[in-house]
Amino acid sequence: MERSFPLNCGAVHLARLDPVKGAEVGKCRPVVLLTAQYLLDVDPPVVFICPLSSRSDPAFSAIHLAIPVRDQLQSASYALIEHCRAISRRRILSDRIAQLSGDEIDTILSRLARMLGR
Repeated sequence: MERSFPLNCGAVHLARLDPVKGAEVGKCRPVVLLTAQYLLDVDPPVVFICPLSSRSDPAFSAIHLAIPVRDQLQSASYALIEHCRAISRRRILSDRIAQLSGDEIDTILSRLARMLGR
């Protein structure tokens, strides 16, 4: 039986990102859901995420976003914008552990657009 959790844009869930290729981030880690809510409402098989990490490379300070501890997110984290990607819904392992604010989501999307040259 497959587990199913309600999904909300800006929610932080634990997700299994292995196996990895090359320099991708992997392992089980928190991710922020970036898929628009109207799409999440129909329970899509694939979602767009931004992985979080407890470490940030100074070379990426212009695009990483610091996420303070909150709810069940127990470590200060960084949104790794350069690692945003689509993953299978089945990779999500937990119910929501935290929720980002609208401003934080907007900042992630703005930095993603910057990275894409927009």
